[in-house]
Amino acid sequence: MRKKLDELAKRHEEVNILIQDANLIKDQKKYREIMREHAHLEDLMEAYDKYKAVLSGIEEAKAIITQEDDHDMKEMAREELKSLEEKVPEMEDSLKMLLIPPDPLEEKNIIMEIRGGAGGDESSLFAADLFRMYTRYCEMKGWKYEIMNANETEVGGYKEIAFSISGKYVYGSMRYEGGVHRVQRVPETEAQGRIHTSAVTVAVLPEAEETEIEIKNEDLRVDVMRAGGPGGQSVNTTDSAVRLTHIPTGLVVIQQDEKSQIKNKAKAMRVLRARLFELEESKKNAERSAARKSMVGSGERSERIRTYNFPQNRLTDHRINLTLYKLDYIMQGYLDEMIDALCIYAKEEQLKHSGSL
Repeated sequence: MRKKLDELAKRHEEVNILIQDANLIKDQKKYREIMREHAHLEDLMEAYDKYKAVLSGIEEAKAIITQEDDHDMKEMAREELKSLEEKVPEMEDSLKMLLIPPDPLEEKNIIMEIRGGAGGDESSLFAADLFRMYTRYCEMKGWKYEIMNANETEVGGYKEIAFSISGKYVYGSMRYEGGVHRVQRVPETEAQGRIHTSAVTVAVLPEAEETEIEIKNEDLRVDVMRAGGPGGQSVNTTDSAVRLTHIPTGLVVIQQDEKSQIKNKAKAMRVLRARLFELEESKKNAERSAARKSMVGSGERSERIRTYNFPQNRLTDHRINLTLYKLDYIMQGYLDEMIDALCIYAKEEQLKHSGSL
């Protein structure tokens, strides 16, 4: 590990020189890559400097113990040695974590799609509950969200809802929320008090820049139609809804939330671009070795990742065997404990499968 850290210390010096080059900013892609690397190396070198200071302190304390004649000085050195040696394992674990290169996708904004699955009305109501949970979490983190498209049900739930989230390290935090979320509770419509099980699917799409995904006009079919669904003054009165079909992949995006056809098309393009970006990333992941794939889960919509048991106030994440008896608290948007546990587990698994350290 020391050899690897010393190599990165040299790279840190090189990057410090690179960022002073006025021409770097002309190449925005390279500029972003270098600045991302610089931020990572700054954090790593700060931790490495503290680690080296502790090792140096240990050597000094050992020298005093072996060379000093003064009894009190030796006792003080032994206490200092014990204190410093206790810090070493934790610092080494932190350094190993920091040695994992950051995923460039972590900084991206996302589009999150929540869809009701098995369970009818109860599933649509839980989709609405998850939407509230995630948007409250956004508010706590200082992130911004915008509804892209919503298909409401008569009982006040959502057949589906898509919304964008923008802020600092959004994808890095939310990437493991994709999959099947299962709920066990007594529905409001259940007169007998029986517990029902239903499911909702969540997709987390990193939002792509226009320069990252090129969509050719000849590959796109655009259809306009009248918006459908419950309520709304503009519903079924103007041809404002837009359906985009990406011909090479067959991906279809329908957008009807805005009154303006132009705004609906712009939102639909954002969603389509994100789905195409996800498709490209999935292909890249499939080509990588198993050790470099996500160790938490594939993010596939068919993968059951979590169970929300309301009668027992219990949440269980099946991928990391985490059970928390504070579901009421979590549904209010307090997700940090769960999200942090998933991110830490993923890094630890990545570390285990990395042969470079």
